[in-house]
Amino acid sequence: MGNSVWDTISNFFVYSESSPLIFTEGSFWFFFAVLLLGYSLVYRTRFLRSSYLLLFSFFFYYKSSGYFFVLLIFSTLCDYALGLLISKSSINWRRKLYVAVSVFINLSVLSFFKYSYFFANTVNALFDTNFQAFNFLAHWANVIGGQSFDVSSIVLPVGISFYTFQTISYTVDVYRRKVSPVVNIVDFGFYVSFFPQLVAGPIVRAAEFIPQLYRKYHLAKRELGYAIFLIINGLIKKVVISDYISINFVDRVFQSPLSYSGLENLLATYGYSVQIYCDFSGYTDIAIGIALILGFRLPINFNSPYKAVNITDFWRRWHISLSSWLRDYLYIPLGGSKRGTFRTYFNLMITMLLGGLWHGASIRFVIWGGIHGISLAAHRVWIKIFPQKQKRASLWKRALGAVFTFHLVSFSWIFFRADSMDKATSMIQQIGSRFGWQSFIQVITSYSSVLSLVSLALLVHWLPVKWKEFYRGKFIDTPLVVKLILAILVSILLFQFKASELQPFIYFRF
Repeated sequence: MGNSVWDTISNFFVYSESSPLIFTEGSFWFFFAVLLLGYSLVYRTRFLRSSYLLLFSFFFYYKSSGYFFVLLIFSTLCDYALGLLISKSSINWRRKLYVAVSVFINLSVLSFFKYSYFFANTVNALFDTNFQAFNFLAHWANVIGGQSFDVSSIVLPVGISFYTFQTISYTVDVYRRKVSPVVNIVDFGFYVSFFPQLVAGPIVRAAEFIPQLYRKYHLAKRELGYAIFLIINGLIKKVVISDYISINFVDRVFQSPLSYSGLENLLATYGYSVQIYCDFSGYTDIAIGIALILGFRLPINFNSPYKAVNITDFWRRWHISLSSWLRDYLYIPLGGSKRGTFRTYFNLMITMLLGGLWHGASIRFVIWGGIHGISLAAHRVWIKIFPQKQKRASLWKRALGAVFTFHLVSFSWIFFRADSMDKATSMIQQIGSRFGWQSFIQVITSYSSVLSLVSLALLVHWLPVKWKEFYRGKFIDTPLVVKLILAILVSILLFQFKASELQPFIYFRF
């Protein structure tokens, strides 16, 4: 018995690909409980607080990515040093050189892990060569540490896309003099590695987060209630809705679209629209809630995106930290909308195509980005032809716009989710040519539980803001004992819905 307990504790401190620390696993909440226990002793002292959370954040990332935590440390040290060099230099060309070095290093590391196979396959296809991707990090680990990693396999480190964009924004903002450089390496390391949002965002700007490091810990009673609400809400979104409809319907159809009718393919597309929103926004809700309990405020990342009345409105509501990052660090530097109509459309397309590539090295993501780029450009043309004369369009126009936008976005999700272009085109062909109206009742009946959950999720999503604020406020106002009872009841519900196999968050892949 004693050995079994000791083995369990020992294994907790060792990286295992099959048991990462993610919000839906009991091991994470044990980790968080231990963290809070020690945090209660250090949270009043700023340096101890940052150091303590830095150590726990590094451990969290080690448990999520193993030896890849070395990359996080490397990125932290590089951008810390370059940020200081940029701020201390008064010569403009040197400042530009330092920020260029930062961008080059970060994008090189990201490109190596994310795009090596894509580049090798593209070159081989164009020039009939036989280049093979080679994992230098694994090779060095084998030579130096005596490991036996496969040098031909390049695995994408969890969260690398998020913390890479975060550190790039830091050095660029220091260059632009929008933020002062962080002098203390512990504070900067904590900013980069803060565990709630480390692996799937939101992407936090230094100007939003760094000033919080120097403030005293403060958490009002209502903020604690809001944090608990967010955590419960996020877990329900992920486990009860996203995972359930994924396992019981969406994954099956996307795996073999030709085995299902066009109606089933269409319903699976709607299902994935709900799944990815509940999965990603669920993670964000939990991350914001956990950070708030620790005394830090993270920015909102979703604002009911399927309420959007046009595609521009959608990108103001969906993955807000990424869309604003692409706007401020790519679209505007390219010229934005200040260099003529054609250049504006060109900049939109480049931004969205690169935004698609950020998600993955595949033509499917490029098409997904292209659909959104063309749609954003088309919306600008529409506004020029039919300018909005009133401040607010009529209800039916907004409803029509929301329905159209939802279907446009859902169509683009087909390319985002499908495992290959063949499967994506098969889904579209099934919907267009083999819809299967005659089996409508049978399909609805067969998938009644999943479709009911999808419908309920969309219904809650489309509720008026005042209604959501009402029930959220009621929860926040309840006594702490009631909140804990509700949390226990939700835990029981989550246990009933939880799949036997690990279901990582979708954006862990990006």
